[in-house]
Amino acid sequence: MGGVAQRAALHGDDVSNAMTPAHTVLVIDDQVTLARAFALALESVGYVAHIAHTAEDGLRLAQREHPAAIILDLRMPFISGTGFLYRLRALPQHRDTPVMVVTGAPVNEELRVELADLRATVRFKPLGLTDLIKEVHALLSRPPASSSGPVDRLVI
Repeated sequence: MGGVAQRAALHGDDVSNAMTPAHTVLVIDDQVTLARAFALALESVGYVAHIAHTAEDGLRLAQREHPAAIILDLRMPFISGTGFLYRLRALPQHRDTPVMVVTGAPVNEELRVELADLRATVRFKPLGLTDLIKEVHALLSRPPASSSGPVDRLVI
């Protein structure tokens, strides 16, 4: 056993869940150390990970790299995670890209509904690296979310 399958087995994952060819995941978080830890964990099981520390850089990378999934912090300087989602969903090629918001911030019911309307799942920090990998596997295993529904508000 070698490569992706070996790394998956070492992390306790079923080898059949190993991604071949590797899926690209974009990690967007202004906490440099956390973003790097998430990326390294994803790379250790065979994903290709790209990191952005601002929403602006995240949008540029999303357009260039066409990630299979995006891990997104909610609270970032300049453009929030929610603002990023509105901009992302306005791009035809990213209307259905799976997004998981990982936040340490409280999420009230209004924000939870807004994020659901933007077709994003929400998980809370701290999120262990093993849990992150399982969540990304699950995110990529789901059928694409329906892109019907309003995504017309701009939030900064």
